[in-house]
Amino acid sequence: MKVIDGGVTAPKGFLAASTAAGIKYKDRSDMAMIYSTVPCKAAGTFTTNVVKAAPVLYDKKIVTESKSVQAVVVNAGIANACTGAEGFGYCEDTAKKAAAELNIAEDAVLVASTGVIGMQLPIQKLESGIEVMAKELSDTREAAHQAACAIMTTDTISKEVAVTFEAGGKTVTVGGMCKGSGMIHPNMCTMLGFVMTDAAISKELLQEALSADVCDTYNMISVDGDTSTNDTVLLLANGMAENPEITEKNEDYRKFCEALNYVNTEIAKMMAGDGEGATALFEVKVIGAKSKEEAKILSKSVVCSSLTKAAIYGHDANWGRILCALGYSGVEFDPEKVDLVFESAAGSIQIIKNGIAVDYSEEEATRILSEPAVTAIANMNQGNAEATAWGCDLTYDYVKINADYRS
Repeated sequence: MKVIDGGVTAPKGFLAASTAAGIKYKDRSDMAMIYSTVPCKAAGTFTTNVVKAAPVLYDKKIVTESKSVQAVVVNAGIANACTGAEGFGYCEDTAKKAAAELNIAEDAVLVASTGVIGMQLPIQKLESGIEVMAKELSDTREAAHQAACAIMTTDTISKEVAVTFEAGGKTVTVGGMCKGSGMIHPNMCTMLGFVMTDAAISKELLQEALSADVCDTYNMISVDGDTSTNDTVLLLANGMAENPEITEKNEDYRKFCEALNYVNTEIAKMMAGDGEGATALFEVKVIGAKSKEEAKILSKSVVCSSLTKAAIYGHDANWGRILCALGYSGVEFDPEKVDLVFESAAGSIQIIKNGIAVDYSEEEATRILSEPAVTAIANMNQGNAEATAWGCDLTYDYVKINADYRS
């Protein structure tokens, strides 16, 4: 596998465009379109929130029932959530307009929205934006980047990753983009993710690969404990790499899953590190657990702890908060066997051994915790399983951003 500079246009046959439709923002682009020159197999995973936005309901139906997909239309600023039949109708209107402009079937169009809940979409602005984007579709790196920027809300950076690998003597590419900064919590988190590949792969294995991978990537991040109404990850495969179609779990499937995992992991980490108001990516590795499931529960418990997140913001090695978060996770373990280490680009320092603080330097610990990416490694010393979760520190700016989000 090789990491390359790219996004959703990196795989063969994928084009992108963006525009400023004026949906909510007055000074920036707020719509994006991804288009494949040939029909794609489609897979998707969606929010577990009982309150599901209209685009989630619409896309679940398309992914399940449509034979192929060729385009995705995304808007930022308004979530089209809690909007009833009118909101669902706007999903249909969006798909109908895109289908007409691109000369494809209506059920070959997926839609996604992100932004304020409860507001109706200005459908005329969306339709005008579709007209513009359909004429400006491009396979350039810049088109992909601008599309990634257009779907941002409170994000401070765009999030894109691409890789290549060899399958059946052909070069296969996987490229993705996502948005997410707040209302991010495990179990599909407000995040939108779009991953494109030119791999030839069956729809069944495409869905299986995505469903399995989100458990170790997007479902292992948390910014603020809120699971959104709009969470969506879409994976489209157009087969233009011309590799022998992957129809069984062979070596090519393993390589595809590895590439997909890399893309999803990296953009998931970008979301966690770009949490609203955040100054640091906070990674929690739990090792030595009795099972992977227990390791996941333990790591997510720590990464979701508001007190621990605040300590990371203060560069304070307040290890008691981490041990406490492990303790209320619901997993049974012996606290007198736990070891804890902090790591960053500035070095590594052991904080506790066998559940008790060692003689460490607070100044050294603060220096290590002052980096833009910090890791806490908790060794439970009870088995061989491990898992990693990602989050961010909790800052004053998180409250400021969310206190006036609508205004």
